[in-house]
Amino acid sequence: MAQENIDKVNAIIKEHDYKRNVFASNLAFNKRFVFAVFLPKYDTIEYWRAQVQGIEKAEEEYRNFGVILEYHLYDFDSISFKEKAKEVLKSTYDGILFTPTFHKESIDFLNKCELKNVPIVMVDSNIETKVQHTYIGQDAFKSGVLAGKLISLVVKEEHQVLIVKITREIEATSVYLQRIAGFYSFFENNNNLNHFKFKEVTIKDSGEELLTIDMFATIQSVFVPNSRAYLVANFLEKNNIIGIRIIGYDLLDLNKEYLKKGMIEFLINQKPEIQGFTAIASLYKQLVLQEFVLETQYMPLEIIVKENLQM
Repeated sequence: MAQENIDKVNAIIKEHDYKRNVFASNLAFNKRFVFAVFLPKYDTIEYWRAQVQGIEKAEEEYRNFGVILEYHLYDFDSISFKEKAKEVLKSTYDGILFTPTFHKESIDFLNKCELKNVPIVMVDSNIETKVQHTYIGQDAFKSGVLAGKLISLVVKEEHQVLIVKITREIEATSVYLQRIAGFYSFFENNNNLNHFKFKEVTIKDSGEELLTIDMFATIQSVFVPNSRAYLVANFLEKNNIIGIRIIGYDLLDLNKEYLKKGMIEFLINQKPEIQGFTAIASLYKQLVLQEFVLETQYMPLEIIVKENLQM
């Protein structure tokens, strides 16, 4: 084509603000986009099952547009996490969805992902890192602050609070650390709340049998910084212990049951199904449509009590 004709075409493109239809181009060339889904196993964990349900809905919606998902699911421990991380890093993907369950191991994984130069979307909890990524979920630190504020309501005298940490590897778990730090910061930043006293207990995995009546002897409130508040509520119910306020996370079926009974006072809902769907939608927009997406998309800090619970 002569330069004169090229100049005419470019002038028309500029005049009409023409943009290439990326979506149509992908369909024309039958292009495929393969995303890695790197999350905990969800067969026995209702919260993660909800995340995957959202991911599967997105997969169904975007399948006809070339999106394919491959799952790498790990047991809820750092050894299994590292094994699955190696699988993901050995493969070639157009985008990666994962949650930084274990802080140190997740930093190492992200640093290695940076060399692949692919979009990364994190759900559930976020971590500070130089590696560019998108985060979809709650602000874990602020959710801990909110939990502290909820416990402090209408309390004017000395108040004993028990923080019950229930997981296999508590000290390595990113979201726990952020929530607990936020919880304590609320009281540290409010000098008029020095009548609150705190204790901590760590329960490995789902070991409700490790709870004892003595743990709750002088306790008025309990903070469970994950979705297993129902374990504490069940223990208190079986032992006829009343008058203890419980605050936890997530609308698991058992949590909702104990919220209805009044054994749990507050649940902070994270909308895991929406997180999962939005994460895949974010990768779709970045890669298939080549659109800009926000680096951080916070879920609202939704407070659920029995009066606004929808079963």
